[in-house]
Formats: sequence, C-alpha cells, structure tokens
Amino acid sequence: MSSKKDKNTSIDIGISANERKKIAQGLSALLADSYTLYLTTHNFHWNVTGPDFNSLHQMFMAQYTEQWAALDLIAERIRALGHPAPGTYREFSKLTSIDEVEGVPKAMDMVRFLVAAQEATARTARDLFPLANAANDQPTADLLTQRLNVHEKTAWMLRSLLEG
Repeated sequence: MSSKKDKNTSIDIGISANERKKIAQGLSALLADSYTLYLTTHNFHWNVTGPDFNSLHQMFMAQYTEQWAALDLIAERIRALGHPAPGTYREFSKLTSIDEVEGVPKAMDMVRFLVAAQEATARTARDLFPLANAANDQPTADLLTQRLNVHEKTAWMLRSLLEG
C-alpha cells in the first residue's frame, strides 16, 4: 500500500512512467545538443576574426543568447516529466550528436560547423516527435516545434552566408 507521501509526490499527468522516461531521455539528448551548440557558438563569438568579424560576432551573440534561454526550457520540461536533467560536461559529451571543435577554425569554417550543428540539433528534436505524439504529450511537442523552427531558420541564415 502507498503512503500518503507517495500519493502526493507521484506524477499523474496522463503520460505513463515509461513514456515519461523515454521522452525525458530524448529531451536529455536535445539538451546535450543544445548545450554543445550554445558553447560552440559562444566560443566562435569570442574567437572569430577576419573581414566579416563584426557581422559574425554580432550574429553569433544573438544565436548563443537565444540558445542559452532554450536550455532552461528543455531542462525544465525534463523535470516536469519527473526526471533529472543532465547538467555536466561528462553527461553532455555522452549524449550529444555534435562533435567538439578542434582549435579555432577560420570564420567561414565556423559558419559551416554551425550549420551542421544546427541541423544536428534539429534532427535530434525531430526524432523525439513520434514518442511525444504517441504519449499525447503536447507540451513536449510544442517545445520541439519551437526548437525546430529556431534551428532550421538559423541553419538557413548561416547557410546563406556560404552561398555565392
């Protein structure tokens, strides 16, 4: 028999414990990709040089600032589902699909890397949709839709710098 405390702390939001666990695992991978993308973008903001310095420096700042705010949204959704959010470099490095950058790339190589990282993060978000939809988890689906919009638009804007 459950205690009164168990009844008060158990989660009953209409999503099974197993579904919540799987969704939280997918969101943890998204959080790891998002943090890796944030850190890489901030690194590039600090270290970009060349004739496009000013525009890239400003663009990277806008991107990492947006990314920083998104980290809380993703982590808080994991917590709302009843699971701990990963929060260490070790955990992120195990979960991310984005490779770490070696050294300081040239400016347009930074842009190429960020296009790939934005697209990787979008794929991670998109891969979670079937689980969220099957569980009737609209808050997670809404979060994924918002993140996809940002990552796909940002990838397009960065890719535009590489054309012509």
